[in-house]
Amino acid sequence: MKEKAIEKIPYIGLQKISRIKSVKYIGVTAVKNIGHQRHLLLEVYKNKKESKKIPVVRIVLTKKDFGTYWPDKQIWTRQQLSAYSPIWSETHTYTMGTLADENILQSPEDLARIKSFCGTRIYNDTRWWEHIAEHEGDITSKERTKRVERKYKRRQEALKDRQTNTKELPEKAILYRADHVYFHDEHFLYYKKHGSRADIACSKCGGVTTARWKSSGAYEDQFERNIEEPRENSFGTCPMCGAHGQYKCKGKVKGSIRKTRYLFLGQKYKDNGFVMRYIQVEKEWTLGFIAGENGNEMYNAYEKLSGVELARAYFEPGKKVQVDYNKHDPYVGKDFWDDCNLYGLSSIRINSGPILPETYGEMAGTMFQYSAMKEYANSLMSACNPVEYLECYMRTPQLEMLVKMHLIGVAERLVKCQYGIIEDETATRPDEFLGIRKEKLKLLIKEKGDIGLLRVLQMEKRLAENWTDEQVQQLAETGLTYTQVVLAEKYMTLQKFLNRIKKYACCDYGGCSRPVYRIRHMASTYADYLSMREDRGYDLTNTVYQFPHDLDEAHEKMVEEVNKEKLDKHLKDVAARFPNIRRSYRKLRNKYYYEDDTYIIRPAKSAEEIVTEGRVLHHCVGGDNYLGKHNRGETYILFLRFKDTPNMQYVTVEIDSEVPNILQWYGAHDKKPDQENIQKWLNSYIRMLVTGTLRTAGMPAATTADMPVMAIAYTA
Repeated sequence: MKEKAIEKIPYIGLQKISRIKSVKYIGVTAVKNIGHQRHLLLEVYKNKKESKKIPVVRIVLTKKDFGTYWPDKQIWTRQQLSAYSPIWSETHTYTMGTLADENILQSPEDLARIKSFCGTRIYNDTRWWEHIAEHEGDITSKERTKRVERKYKRRQEALKDRQTNTKELPEKAILYRADHVYFHDEHFLYYKKHGSRADIACSKCGGVTTARWKSSGAYEDQFERNIEEPRENSFGTCPMCGAHGQYKCKGKVKGSIRKTRYLFLGQKYKDNGFVMRYIQVEKEWTLGFIAGENGNEMYNAYEKLSGVELARAYFEPGKKVQVDYNKHDPYVGKDFWDDCNLYGLSSIRINSGPILPETYGEMAGTMFQYSAMKEYANSLMSACNPVEYLECYMRTPQLEMLVKMHLIGVAERLVKCQYGIIEDETATRPDEFLGIRKEKLKLLIKEKGDIGLLRVLQMEKRLAENWTDEQVQQLAETGLTYTQVVLAEKYMTLQKFLNRIKKYACCDYGGCSRPVYRIRHMASTYADYLSMREDRGYDLTNTVYQFPHDLDEAHEKMVEEVNKEKLDKHLKDVAARFPNIRRSYRKLRNKYYYEDDTYIIRPAKSAEEIVTEGRVLHHCVGGDNYLGKHNRGETYILFLRFKDTPNMQYVTVEIDSEVPNILQWYGAHDKKPDQENIQKWLNSYIRMLVTGTLRTAGMPAATTADMPVMAIAYTA
């Protein structure tokens, strides 16, 4: 669209304004030929005398494009006109109820021009803005479709280019190595015993034969094939081909046996790029049967080795990592490569696995020739994920330095994108990169980049301390955080703190796993004890508070003290938020109180009493839900207790305030003690409430006909 040429066209102008006050905007149209192309100009003016010459907005349409010009700001936008709320400013919109009255055209000819130019069909064709909105929407939809098509075409061209420049996969070499190295030339010998002989089917040679495993002492035995006694999962030798295999009983064989391995093969890509290929190799062992006189008999055995490439990760300098995935089209029965993964649980995941040794030779001359991936993979006890490693190396080239310095623990965290352990990502020196003292780098290298030790060394530098190597290692063993160490150093030296932990744990530092667990537990307990003491305002310079004789007992007392403070605060809070529970107690007591020779039942005296009931009986009646309903008078909480022990919690009852009906009742831990008798007692209690005889009649016998009582579990 030629915006400059359109701006030079004079405004159409508003001939006259409407005298109808509800009309706020008037539209005027014209069709112009600009650059040998027809343009529809729609100018919208305010219904005011001073606004007849300059429009609020000029909308320009062609058959394939549109634009919106704002004269007050002299800018062009691609803002579309809404079919439901015409927008004549960039912020103000109008409701549907007044659209037709507020937005009119100057003449019927303007509506005819719009309908003719747009060629749209609208249910209410007098809503002229809907014609424009649909025309603009069609143009936008076509443009969006073209953009999607162009993007898809570029993606497919790039995918084809990657496939063209990817080397051929050496399938035979990979399968051979997988069988000998990763499946360890594993074979199975299927057997079925009958007397002193056994039928043997070998998965390596596929043959089936009969051999003697137990000698009868006869002369003829020396001319038969002899084998060791076959036993499930034991190992033996095939009497036909001599292959070493594992015995499997024929009767226990159900289907095929499959084992899967995932391998990585890296290859040079283009000039100095690299592609890491993720391959699945599967080996299958199968025993074949044939119908015989005595049922199924072993016919043959075979093993099959197969592989498929699942994904390819392409690395190029200055570009994002691109991963292509091998998918299967069930409609045509073919595999194909795509540049995006599958969705949901069906997505292809690239897991850790062995790296084929040919990969490291292919790295020479590429962007990863100094990546130290070989050293990293060899240092791990388990398989690694080279795709994650190379992605991390592209983000953080210092990874090579860390690996070659044997800081493997740090490198593993970075590969898993745990960058919180890094102090300065731009630093080139390892001590500055990790945020530790330079002289302590040797200790970290000695421990192979242990993360717990690293955090202590970072803590040491942050606190401007100079701890000994022994102190650093002992502090790392405790697993304490920066905040806990800072608190302890306010009242004692680090060495005294470590000695006290050792004394409480009753074991030395640097022991086996169990003492380490004991030290870590006691260190956490001691730090927690000091924190609670300080929060409560105790003087920790007093050695009685600082070094308790029995740490577990002192810690438990502090926990009880803290919980009591929290409970007292909570009781004050509920008393203030639910005051009607206390106010209505006398009235409710007159209505609901009852006692007999065994039980008493009464309403709750206050919100605090309901909370205490819930804490003692371990159910959630003390929650805001029940407190709120009792406070509003929707339901009431009643306490059922033994008459001999009226202050001991037993059963909690919720009753409907409108119709005498028990909604639920429960004892400790949401259980119903003595359910049958309590249920009958409550049913009789409800009957007296309904008949109004609670004050005058004695309690009916237990054989009184039960009234239905709805019982549901307490919920928070």
